Amino acid sequence: MSRYDRYVLSQYLLFFGFFSLILVAVFWVNRAVVLFDRLIGDGQSALVFLEFSALALPNLIRMVVPIAAFAAAVWVTNRLNSESELTVLRATGTSPWRMARPAVVFGLITAGMMLVLTHFLLPTSIQQLEQREADVARNVTARILNEGDFLHPAKGVTFYIRQIDKDGTLNDVFLSDSRDPDVTITYTGAQAFLVRDDDRTHLIMVDGLAQRLATKSRKLSTTAFSDFSYDISSLAKKGETRARNIRAIPSLELLRDMQAISENEGHRLGALTEEFHLRFARALVCVAVTLIGFSALMLGSFSRFGVWRQSLLAFVLLILIEGLRGVVSEPVLETPDSWPLIYVPTGVGIVVGVIFLQLSSRPFGVIWKRRRHARNEALS
Repeated sequence: MSRYDRYVLSQYLLFFGFFSLILVAVFWVNRAVVLFDRLIGDGQSALVFLEFSALALPNLIRMVVPIAAFAAAVWVTNRLNSESELTVLRATGTSPWRMARPAVVFGLITAGMMLVLTHFLLPTSIQQLEQREADVARNVTARILNEGDFLHPAKGVTFYIRQIDKDGTLNDVFLSDSRDPDVTITYTGAQAFLVRDDDRTHLIMVDGLAQRLATKSRKLSTTAFSDFSYDISSLAKKGETRARNIRAIPSLELLRDMQAISENEGHRLGALTEEFHLRFARALVCVAVTLIGFSALMLGSFSRFGVWRQSLLAFVLLILIEGLRGVVSEPVLETPDSWPLIYVPTGVGIVVGVIFLQLSSRPFGVIWKRRRHARNEALS
């Protein structure tokens, strides 16, 4: 690799890191606001929030890597063009194919990063995130022991504690359970205690009242009690036997036991096939968008108005490729054997980049002038 190649490649990597950092920060802030409200509202600590945020980063990085690679390719190429570095290279006889070598190497580097991310880091992080979400859901004490606030540990359940004594006694407890659409039951107690029994947690309420409201008949029945036990373990259970997130399944397992996973966990075979091949296609698309970003700006001749037309063309092509990726997914979901369609957007992007490089090396205007000159000489 020549000094020029190392210099341009370093510029690509520098601005790729810059754009990746900016985009990840923007996406992370939007997600962190919702995550912070949910976790802190449920009584979790700031460390849990930071852990969940860190586990969500690989998925955010997966979304921004192709965009950052495209932005870096366009930015660096435009900078080289505006500073006349590409003009000097062209004047010395360097072809666009030769100047595209650093861009191709940069695309392969980002593709390698994406392969590691989609095949190893992302499944591991999603699997760990699901495990931590289950652990937090099972932590009933953290979700319920929060005095002075109306909490909703499960859909249709409202819980309130006026005060918690130092010895753990709960004072003035309110519990409303409307998970059954036909019946709403409300419990109130002067005092309550949490009692653990193996893997179950019971709320023992003392000197209270149970009110049962039939939704259809609008009849209310009340029962006073001296002590009452309510199993609150179910409030924390969110389907522990549910199927894994499809993105959490390791690629090697998808390759070996795709049919077994479909039968045991209920995922469609087409969805599993799409996910497996998308992990490769997302990496290859980095090469395509990088090549498009470079080759599109090589079109045309020098203009004092800059290369905004070429930049707009590259941006439109990026949108079309992303749109095409959504179109080819549906046939694969219906017919798993049509998985080669997943790679069509990447192939189209690479072909467009190659065509642009060919046009920049031999523009239509130059070819037309040469043919017209040869035709005139023949006629004379």
